[in-house]
Amino acid sequence: MGLVVLVLGLVLFIGAHVVVSRRDRRAALVARLGEIPYKGLISVVSLAGIVLMGWGFAEYRAEGEWIELYDPPTWTRHLSALLMWPSVIMVTAAYIPGNIKRVLKHPMLSGVKLWAVAHLIANGDLGSILIFGSLLAWAVYDRISLKHRTDPGAPPIPVGGRRNDILAVVVGTILYLALAFVFHPLVIGRAVFGSPALGT
Repeated sequence: MGLVVLVLGLVLFIGAHVVVSRRDRRAALVARLGEIPYKGLISVVSLAGIVLMGWGFAEYRAEGEWIELYDPPTWTRHLSALLMWPSVIMVTAAYIPGNIKRVLKHPMLSGVKLWAVAHLIANGDLGSILIFGSLLAWAVYDRISLKHRTDPGAPPIPVGGRRNDILAVVVGTILYLALAFVFHPLVIGRAVFGSPALGT
C-alpha cells in the first residue's frame, strides 16, 4: 500500500509540473479558470503530491515492504552526504541569485538533480529508486522544456553578484546542517552522519 501511495504522490507532483511546462495547456487552464484559481489548483495538487510521497514512503518502510534491489557500498553514503551540501546551496542560490545562478541558469533544477543522484547512489531499494529516479527524470525533462518555452514565464528575480553568492553559501550551509542533524533524524528516522544507512 505504501508504494501505491508513493506512486500516486509522484503522479500528482510531477503531473502538475508537467502541466506548467506545457505552455499551451497552461494557457488553456488559465483562460478557463483564471490566473489565481489556476495557481491555487497547481499549488494544492503539488502539495498533495509531496504529502502523499512522504506518507507513502513512510508506510512503505513501516509496513516491512522494503525491497532491496542492490546493496550500495558504504562509501556511497559518505559521498551522498557530501553531494548534498552543494545541492542545498544550489537550491538556495535560486532564491538568492548571484553568479551561481548566472552560471547554472536554473540552480533549483540543478540542485534537485544533484539531490536525486546523491540519494540514488546510496540507496538500492525500490521505494528510493522510484522517488529519486522519478524526480531526477522530471528535473531533466523540465530543464529541457525550458529551452523550448517561448513565453517569458514568471518575472525574474534581480540577480546580484558575489555578495549574494556568499550569502547563498552561508544560508545553504545552515540549511544543509539543519537537514542533516534535525530534519533527517526526526522526519526520515535515520541520521545522516554516523548511521549504518543513509536512507532517504
